[in-house]
Amino acid sequence: MPKKIRLGILGGGGDSLIGVLHRVASFINDNYEIVGAVFNPNFEDNVNFAKEIDVPTNRIYKDFDTLVEEELKLPEDERIQVCSILTPNFLHFPMAKKLLENGFHVICEKPMTTTYEEAKILQDTLAKAGTVFAVTHTYTGYPMVRQMREMIKAGELGKIHKVDARYYQGWINPIIHDKEKRSSVWRLDPKKAGISSCMGDIGVHAFNMVEFTTGLQVKSLLCDFNYMYDDNQMDVDGTVLIRIGKNVKGVIRASQVATGEENGLAIAIYGEKGAFRWEQEKPNFLYRLSDTEPVQIYKPGHAYNSELSLDGTKLPPGHPEGIFDAMANIYLGVARAIRGEKYNDGEFPTMLDGVRGLNFIESTVASHKQGNIWVDMD
Repeated sequence: MPKKIRLGILGGGGDSLIGVLHRVASFINDNYEIVGAVFNPNFEDNVNFAKEIDVPTNRIYKDFDTLVEEELKLPEDERIQVCSILTPNFLHFPMAKKLLENGFHVICEKPMTTTYEEAKILQDTLAKAGTVFAVTHTYTGYPMVRQMREMIKAGELGKIHKVDARYYQGWINPIIHDKEKRSSVWRLDPKKAGISSCMGDIGVHAFNMVEFTTGLQVKSLLCDFNYMYDDNQMDVDGTVLIRIGKNVKGVIRASQVATGEENGLAIAIYGEKGAFRWEQEKPNFLYRLSDTEPVQIYKPGHAYNSELSLDGTKLPPGHPEGIFDAMANIYLGVARAIRGEKYNDGEFPTMLDGVRGLNFIESTVASHKQGNIWVDMD
């Protein structure tokens, strides 16, 4: 068995949800070992957190630049091979660019950067580096999402007519109505989050789900945002009409003020032969709809599923798998790519997905600010 891949972590310390998600995911398939990190900006907190999760402190660095500098001094067979970037959005680009320029593989949280221009620069940097780059659109790792992708690719729905993707949350409700609170949250600060909150944080997941499952690309869009208050610079709700082709239309709906909603990502894809529907909060059920037959339900782990779906299934049928497993499937695909092994192109989102995501985010903002007009995507 190959040695474990040496993993570095940037951010994700303390009680960070995304931090524990990535750490657990990296352990699930026994492919990675955390050997170095900058978990927190405060060095004392950084070291204490490393002790808390039992990571050796000899390669816990005071800051990102020191991590890169010190790791490059180590022999190639000892230094970090891949870094996971789990920091606030504004740090993604400078960290990813420097890592790529110094030969590291990268696993990056979304959005990949804060601007489309940065995303294109990063794309050029990766082309020169020749390393592996993954964007953690976590939900692409669910077995039933992968099953849907493979069945659509095989022509099970025929010509696609319409797509309907939504991502509803209500977490920002207690914050947005309090002026002091909404002024102190980094996701509502353009300097840290970029030009979009709702669409940049969760709407981009719904957008990615559309393109990942259908294999099609959104050509143009029209967006309407809700900012709730005049002093709030960031969208907290939005509806996007999309055109994928002349006769392929759809809608992407995202909200952080959908009262009572928890993590309501869902997608429905309608074609000439039938339709698929999937919901993140019930991830083990893929519904196939038809005009002429009863509803069919596909579930993970059964032999009738595709190779890609079964590869991402770790338990026998009837044993629920969730978001940790989905993220772990992305880490598994990255491990195969780093080792030069054969892998399916649906195993992890790539730099192209990151670039498309920033193109989508900026296009939605442009559409809204220009008076809710149609905007072409590159």
